[in-house]
Order: sequence, then structure tokens, then C-alpha cells
Amino acid sequence: MADPTPQHVQSLLAAGMSCEHLQVEGDGRHFFATIVSTQFEGLSRIRRHQAVYAVLGERMREEIHALSMKTLTPAEWAATASTSQG
Repeated sequence: MADPTPQHVQSLLAAGMSCEHLQVEGDGRHFFATIVSTQFEGLSRIRRHQAVYAVLGERMREEIHALSMKTLTPAEWAATASTSQG
């Protein structure tokens, strides 16, 4: 089985959750995702990551060796964007 591409992981996430912003980078085994979703409102970081892992399911065991992620609400994303511009 070929290693998944960042685009493939991104399409899996986009199909499984509503995202305002989604970006996945990686080398086929290790990935980093920035995920902005209203689904994260009121959730701890652990619960947010669990929601992402639930979308990927068995792929986390079989295809994706490692996934680091930044999970943000739209308000958190906007605050991050405004502080990086200043």
C-alpha cells in the first residue's frame, strides 16, 4: 500500500468534519494539520484531537504513522491571524 499524501489526509478530514480552514502537510508518514472548525467550540484540546482521530478511524493505525495538529475554533484562528500580522 502506498503512503498517503497530505492531499489524501486533507480530503479525508474535509469529508468527515466541517472545517473553516484546513491545511495538511507531510511526507507520507508524518503529517501536520491545521484544522479550524466550529465543532471544536467548548472542547478541550484532548477532545478536539479525539474528534479528528475519530474521523480518520483505522487509518491512524494502518496508514498514518504520526499526525500532529493544531485544532482551533474560528475565533481562535482569527486571534492567531491578527497577532501574527502585528
